[in-house]
Amino acid sequence: MHSFLYRANAVLTFSVMVLAALCAMASFSDYLNVPSPNAYLKVVNINWLQKQPNGNDEVSLKLDISADLQSLFTWNTKQVFVFVAAEYATSQNALNQVSLWDGIIPSREHAKFTIQTNNKYRFIDQGSNLRGKDFNLTLHWHVMPKTGKMFVDKIVITGYRLPETYI
Repeated sequence: MHSFLYRANAVLTFSVMVLAALCAMASFSDYLNVPSPNAYLKVVNINWLQKQPNGNDEVSLKLDISADLQSLFTWNTKQVFVFVAAEYATSQNALNQVSLWDGIIPSREHAKFTIQTNNKYRFIDQGSNLRGKDFNLTLHWHVMPKTGKMFVDKIVITGYRLPETYI
């Protein structure tokens, strides 16, 4: 006859194995979802482009952000982290990324939104590289599941240019 501790260990081990199998199935089910998010990003206004006392360029933008990220949500989605980044190239770096705005979407009901805002974080380049610079706005998202692997993707909107002179 087996002792109480031996039986408790067997029940606990079986329970953990069943829980692990359920978590694996939940993670696998995310691969069956084919999201189709869409987004619209626009620079409404360039508030100012100035040179800081230390020589760095800084830009203030007014952004129009509209997105429908509802298709990213499944029953396994805990939340979605989104952020808008300005991406541009300089002679020193092939790719510079500056985060301009971010947010956390807690549920499908909040995943369709439209906002008009100034950049939340400072758009600064080390040096005088921003005047006349072409840049892209990119909406990145990180889908954080309740269990399993985090999914990352983005939408790139091209065709923006900063002014040639300081304003």
